Amino acid sequence: MAEAAEPAGAVGAGTPGGSTAQGAGPAPGGGGPGGGSEPSGGGPGGGSEPGGGRAAGRTGGDGRAAGAAIVLENLTKRYPGSPRPAVESVSMEIGAGETVILVGPSGCGKSTTLKMINRLIEPSSGRIRIGDEDVTGIDPVKLRRKVGYAIQSSGLFPHMTVAENIALVPKMVGWGRSRVRDRVEEMLDLVGLDPREFHGRYPRQLSGGQQQRVGVARALAADPPVLLMDEPFGAVDPITRDHLQDELIRLQHELHKTIVFVTHDFDEAIKLGDRIAVLRERSHIAQFDTPEAILTNPADEFVSGFVGAGAALKRLNLTRVRDVEIADFAAVTVDEPLQSVFDRLRAGQHNELLLLDHRRRPYKWLRRGDLMRARGSLARAGTLVTHTVTRDATLRDALEAVLTDSGGRVAVTGRRGEFIGVVDMETLMNSVHEMLEADRLTALEHRHDLDEAKARQEGGPGGAGGEGAPS
Repeated sequence: MAEAAEPAGAVGAGTPGGSTAQGAGPAPGGGGPGGGSEPSGGGPGGGSEPGGGRAAGRTGGDGRAAGAAIVLENLTKRYPGSPRPAVESVSMEIGAGETVILVGPSGCGKSTTLKMINRLIEPSSGRIRIGDEDVTGIDPVKLRRKVGYAIQSSGLFPHMTVAENIALVPKMVGWGRSRVRDRVEEMLDLVGLDPREFHGRYPRQLSGGQQQRVGVARALAADPPVLLMDEPFGAVDPITRDHLQDELIRLQHELHKTIVFVTHDFDEAIKLGDRIAVLRERSHIAQFDTPEAILTNPADEFVSGFVGAGAALKRLNLTRVRDVEIADFAAVTVDEPLQSVFDRLRAGQHNELLLLDHRRRPYKWLRRGDLMRARGSLARAGTLVTHTVTRDATLRDALEAVLTDSGGRVAVTGRRGEFIGVVDMETLMNSVHEMLEADRLTALEHRHDLDEAKARQEGGPGGAGGEGAPS
């Protein structure tokens, strides 16, 4: 996995910085164009039920704490001397185990809203509930020890080792030494870093992507039910960012935390979110709904502009590689005898093999002609594998990788980079056609509903054909 040059740390129990999302009540929604605190229904600006998204409502396994519901009630932040509030009357319900993305233009208040949830920024008015507890008035330090917080800038303490950074919050809340030690190793393994290799390193000895992973491990170390993330992947390169997004998706499948995530990147919001709150100025909610609903039925021109062009292509971010067929592909390891590789090519239906390294990670694509030039060593033959995707990658990630590959396929890897199979262009195109057909059916149903509503309106009192119409 490529790693980033710029770190993004995570403070063990944090307090985010925010923006506002509205739609209080059982069906949180956008509050219609322009936001406001009223919940909206299922219309264009409306929201779906909390906890109803792709990852919502699940309970954690292995004894871990699962997510807790979050309720914001008329949350407002006013700064002295400012004529208008930075965040105005935001109401929102987030289901336990749900990932909600706050997305909007710079300065709209999304980070301020986030930070009010764990009271890094104190609200001027309004209430915050996490689970069954009103946390508006409790000790903010106590609150932050129960809420994980990951940020974009480096939050790791440079004078502490990786293990010491991760152990910080568990020690603060009184865990015993052996439990802390076991937890550090567990968290490093969870984020894909070998404990034996990274345990004693310092942050300066890590790449940006590795620092970000350690930051997330620290944020989750004390097993908080809620994780707040303020543009955590904004400072890393695009390749590392894609991989870190995939890692977060994988972690959420295992941990089922409640995640509130701030970004200005709508593609990132689609990829990660069960629901997305599109925010206007002062965190007024323009639309609060599932990614599918926002892409197919944006509430207004503001939301459409934020979605941008290519909504059909963006829908590829809604499907994971694990949801399509991952095909088997003939593979050999670098230490396999050359004659054995020749025999496999002759016996198989493929003109190509995938060469794996000693850890069974994709290394090179091998064709018959490459073997003729191998001169006794497989390491000298073939074309390097430049792109791979994980099972948690989106179909858009896979499509971009396939388009850069002369063979029209991409290798799929597991948690530690081990080879699983391949996805090819035909599989991706079939998925695209299925999505487009589903969109056509949805559009037809929507048009039919509008026609029925119009007919009822015209047939009502005072309308043509209504009860009051002359015979």
